[in-house]
Order: sequence, then C-alpha cells, then structure tokens
Amino acid sequence: MISSLNAQKYRILIASIAILTAGIILPQRSLASAGEQQSVVHQLRIYEIFDNNKKAFHDRFRDHAMRIMAKYAFKIVATWESKKDNRTEFVYLLEWPDKETMTDRWKKFLQDQEWIKIKKETGEVNGPLVGEIQDRTLYLTEYSPRQTLAK
Repeated sequence: MISSLNAQKYRILIASIAILTAGIILPQRSLASAGEQQSVVHQLRIYEIFDNNKKAFHDRFRDHAMRIMAKYAFKIVATWESKKDNRTEFVYLLEWPDKETMTDRWKKFLQDQEWIKIKKETGEVNGPLVGEIQDRTLYLTEYSPRQTLAK
C-alpha cells in the first residue's frame, strides 16, 4: 500500500512539473513569434498623376493593378490622393512580411505579361499616366502602437 501511495505522489509530482514547464515554455515561444513580426515592413509609394488623365490612372490602378498585385500577394493597406505644390499625387501603403518578399513580389509584378500589356495599351490611349514615382521602405519602431496595419 505504501509503495502504491508513493507511486501516485510521484505521478502527481511529474504531472505538475510537466504542466509548469509547458506554462513557461509555450508563452516564450509566443513571444519569439511576436518578435518575428518585427520583420514586417511597409512600403510607401507616391505617384505624381496628371489632372487631365487622372480618371484613366485611377481606373487602371483600381481595375487592373490591384487585381494583378493581389495575384502576387501584395497587401495594400490604404490608398489616398493628395495635392502638393500644385501637383496631384496618388499615395498608397503596402505591408510586407519582410524586405525580401517585397523585392521578389515587385519583380514578379513588373514582369507580369498582363500588366505589361495593360500599361502599354492605356499609355497609347491616354498618354503618360504617371510622372515621378517616390518609393520608401518603412521599418516599424519597437514602440510603434501597431506592429502590423493590414488585416
């Protein structure tokens, strides 16, 4: 009887140690995953667009560029239109898991045969739709209120 009582105590002790160990290790793995999210980068794109063919630009971006970008897992967070120094700008923000993915996906998008054809056709019909392009890669600070912006 005493040995079976001791065996039961040892089983309880081992189970308790296993539960405590899991309670320490699993949350630390979650923290490690949270740290990996810091590799998220955002890309700010600013296009000069022309008032005389602004509608054609927006039609092309909305109906074609966004659809083709989705094929390559572009995550568009938001788009805006802005005025600066008598210049109209189209501004959009992208979210990427890391810089390498961003570089790879842009390469694929720019080589997409459908996109190349659409750009050529819309350019022939409307003239140039985009002037100067600014591109900025944004790295979140560790104290940013949000580490990811897109859903």
